[in-house]
Amino acid sequence: MDSTEDPDYPQIIFQYSNGFLVSKVMFTACELGVFDLLLESGQPLSLDVIAACLGTSIMGMERLLDACVGLKLLAVELRREGAFYRNTEISNIYLTKSSPKSQYHIMMYYSNTVYLCWHYLADAVREGRNQYERAFGISSKDLFGAMYRSEEEMLKFLAGQNSIWSICGRDVLTAFDLSPFTQICDLGGGGGALAQECVFLYPNCTVTIYDLPKVVQVARERLVPPEERRIAFHEGDFFKDSIPEADLYILSKILHDWDDEKCRQLLAEVYKACRPGGGVLLVESLLNDDRSGPVETQLYSLNMLVQTEGKERTVAEYSELLGAAGFREVQVRRTRKLYDAVLGRK
Repeated sequence: MDSTEDPDYPQIIFQYSNGFLVSKVMFTACELGVFDLLLESGQPLSLDVIAACLGTSIMGMERLLDACVGLKLLAVELRREGAFYRNTEISNIYLTKSSPKSQYHIMMYYSNTVYLCWHYLADAVREGRNQYERAFGISSKDLFGAMYRSEEEMLKFLAGQNSIWSICGRDVLTAFDLSPFTQICDLGGGGGALAQECVFLYPNCTVTIYDLPKVVQVARERLVPPEERRIAFHEGDFFKDSIPEADLYILSKILHDWDDEKCRQLLAEVYKACRPGGGVLLVESLLNDDRSGPVETQLYSLNMLVQTEGKERTVAEYSELLGAAGFREVQVRRTRKLYDAVLGRK
């Protein structure tokens, strides 16, 4: 049967074309504080109360709340005096700011930054380059200068990355037994959430977060607890400055930012600095060998197009990059979550 005769075909197209609307409903409810208010209340609240507490129109809030119910982000009780709304388990865990697994910050980063770049996806496909200049009117020759164009934007990005590792960090750090590596360097370690998870899982290790000076300053002062003595900091640009000696280097969502040439350059420097018997752990979202999926990774690769100089890769592509730098015994662990792990040994 021709695909256009499939009874599900119109519904599939409808779902795909309305994906933007779905995500903006969730982002908007987060931004307005709907989920936080309902968590703090400890009980279902009426439309009038929610609108009054959050300073919105009743008409607009009613439509937003009903859409959240349809998306199973909220539940509703119909009482004699009207509709009363409460969070679902999903929204309590992932969409409230106070939850240890909160994804609020990455939601805000996507809503206020990523979506503005994606508005120019067609231009990115035509030109093969990121879209910071069109989206924000700034040059993208210095990639992270564009991404960290203000302290507020940098904090938003770092907090968003930390929120991802709050739910994915354990999976990638336990994909292999890292206990033999006692001195670890987290290259581009950002806000430090992965480093904190690493010292929790492997108490005998120390982790040095290597990142740009302004990132290190924020991580040290605001994001990593000062009492955590097993985490140190090293300021630098790993494309320009020396890389400190270590047993293991973690590159989490680093190589996907860069083209193959820069990846080879960085991995060659990592190999030089790595102690004999040491290794490198790549944390990335892996494409299938035939590039047929996963769809999340395919979408991430388009995001790399509109925001960075890189792309998502297959196991074979990462193995080739590691091998060119001198790393051997490449092993791969798929976590069945957002990110996978690739370990190469020196």
